Amino acid sequence: MIDKTQYIYGIHAVLEAIEAGKDIDKILLSKTLNDDTAREISDLARQLRIPVQRVPVQKIDRITRRNHQGVLALMAAVTYYRLEDLVPQMFDNGENPFIVVLDGVTDVRNFGAVARTCDCAGVSTIVIPDHESVSVNADAVKTSAGALNYLPVCREHNLVKAVKLLRDSGFKIVGTSDKSQMSYTSANYTGPVAIVLGAEDKGVSPEIMKLCDTQVMIPEFGHINSLNVSVAGGIMIYEVVRQRLNDNQDIN
Repeated sequence: MIDKTQYIYGIHAVLEAIEAGKDIDKILLSKTLNDDTAREISDLARQLRIPVQRVPVQKIDRITRRNHQGVLALMAAVTYYRLEDLVPQMFDNGENPFIVVLDGVTDVRNFGAVARTCDCAGVSTIVIPDHESVSVNADAVKTSAGALNYLPVCREHNLVKAVKLLRDSGFKIVGTSDKSQMSYTSANYTGPVAIVLGAEDKGVSPEIMKLCDTQVMIPEFGHINSLNVSVAGGIMIYEVVRQRLNDNQDIN
């Protein structure tokens, strides 16, 4: 059950929240909502990169039975950042940035565990898409042991465009794939790097994998041949830490 402090309902209340710049995770619009109202909300949300989903009214009813008028905004538990703003700041601050990109990870527990590892390892930021991805809600913050209160999260509408931005900014893009012949320990992570992790059922999408400078695999010798993404993420993240420490680099 979603706590009532985690959402805003009603046409005017949601419009006011959008216009006030509130941190909104996504907006649910009933499929029966009239076109003019739906278009106004959708247009405003699009300008601020807030995902909008058209859903049966019953889905909103399951969250609240109050007079929601077919509109409900789920509030984000953290402030989302824009990658295009953070990347220049990292270099201006003299950082050797380390970014983790999650492609298609939808399980909140996996996401929280990855975020917890990222914070412990000094990762600069974590990047997620705004669709077919986990939401940074209260459960995610709890699972991360509070790490998401400190770790910047960039939510990008176009993950392919975001990865291209990183590559054009001088990042080495490293994708994880069980089809690769290169062990994860063989790649060099000492410069600006972005590690791309996919969900264990689908892996990294082909569009994103094409943008990777290097593809690596984590050797597996058992029977199920499927590491949990949070475990795989921990292995990859701390290989970056190991190499940077051996290179006498400070870890943020």
